[in-house]
Amino acid sequence: MDQPTNLAGLDLRAEIDRLRKERNAVILAHYYQKPEIQDLADFVGDSLDLSRKAQATDADVIAFCGVRFMAETAKILSPQKTVVLPDMDAGCSLEDSCPPDQFAAFRAQHPDAIALTYINCSTAVKALSDVIVTSSSAETILAKIPPEQKIIFGPDRNLGGYLARKTGRDLILWPGVCIVHEAFSETELLKLKAEYPGAPVVAHPECPAVILDHADYVGSTRGILEYAMAMPGETLIVATEPHIIHQMEKALPDKRFIGAPGADGNCNCNICPYMALNTMEKLYLALRDLSPRIEIEEGLRLRAKKSLDAMMSMAGATMGQGDLGKVKVTGD
Repeated sequence: MDQPTNLAGLDLRAEIDRLRKERNAVILAHYYQKPEIQDLADFVGDSLDLSRKAQATDADVIAFCGVRFMAETAKILSPQKTVVLPDMDAGCSLEDSCPPDQFAAFRAQHPDAIALTYINCSTAVKALSDVIVTSSSAETILAKIPPEQKIIFGPDRNLGGYLARKTGRDLILWPGVCIVHEAFSETELLKLKAEYPGAPVVAHPECPAVILDHADYVGSTRGILEYAMAMPGETLIVATEPHIIHQMEKALPDKRFIGAPGADGNCNCNICPYMALNTMEKLYLALRDLSPRIEIEEGLRLRAKKSLDAMMSMAGATMGQGDLGKVKVTGD
């Protein structure tokens, strides 16, 4: 069916709900999606947790409102399900920073090293890796690897650097960064801390070290949310993609959550441009047309799944549960 050039007049929420039932679909939304998409999703969460939740359902279709590597992970875990992504251009700067051919060449330069690879990478890079890690499982997995074993960590040098400092491990870092987290400004963060004295700072480990050094808590998206739920104070400064604040404000409407600013003094530059590509209109069309669809060659899928399975066997109990740093509550 040709896509209409104008969807004006459609009740998109009602149409999405209708198609969700007709297609026996489950709608997933990452914490960095726009609030209207988070509010209609069946599950809101971080990338691996969402894929595992979808895997456990009897849905025939997974509509993943996130970015491409997340939808690919869902397909790796649920090959029998149809997986659609509202906009196939919703990529990831970390994935883009690590082309498979260059990563394979990098591995060849370090033949004695195993590759621990952050989940924010392509299926092809997962297939070249030994163990996939998330921000909540990486430290647990590192602790299970003999200290003499050489380790390549990619593609996020900030997360890898944080883990190296925290654990004392000597990691061979791939030089990728997340453009969203790289945009935070230490100078502007210090101004904000001065404006709100005593307000704790939470940060995702994809942030540069100069930001993490000022954080009271460093953790995954879920860990950041759990910190917000438990904190005794009234104000929290949040150094990650600001759409996560929607979940905080829903759960704790009487508290104040402030997005850490970028170099221009506001947080607009910290909105993920890839996540923003997904819209209600595109979600409707994806469910209507079952396109754009994620397809992965079976041999590649199985090789990628092997590195995901290694993560689950080494740190399954931590999946979606944890964080990287101990909770530090100021003023208590």
